[in-house]
Amino acid sequence: TWCGPCKIEIPWFIEMETRLKPKGFSVIGVAMDEEGWELVKPHVEKLKVNYRMLLGNEEVAQAYGGVDSLPTSFVIDRAGRIASIHTGLVSK
Repeated sequence: TWCGPCKIEIPWFIEMETRLKPKGFSVIGVAMDEEGWELVKPHVEKLKVNYRMLLGNEEVAQAYGGVDSLPTSFVIDRAGRIASIHTGLVSK
C-alpha cells in the first residue's frame, strides 16, 4: 500500500500469474502493513490482484532470513526451497 517499487512490480506479478499459472507457477504476495487486511484489501481490489495475498509480520520476515527492505522477492522451487532472492526493484 505504501511501497513505491512494490506498486511498480504488482502489475508484473499479475501478468506472471496469468501467463505462467498453466505451467504450475504461482505468485504469492505478502503485505507487510501493520494496519492489517482492512488497509490491504481495498488496494488488492483496486489493482485487481489475481494472486494470493497474505499478511506478513516481523516473524514471517525473520523466517525467510530477515527481510530488511522492500520489495524482496523469493523464487521458491517445486521442492519448497528458496532458489533465489531479489532485493529491491528488479527489471521485469
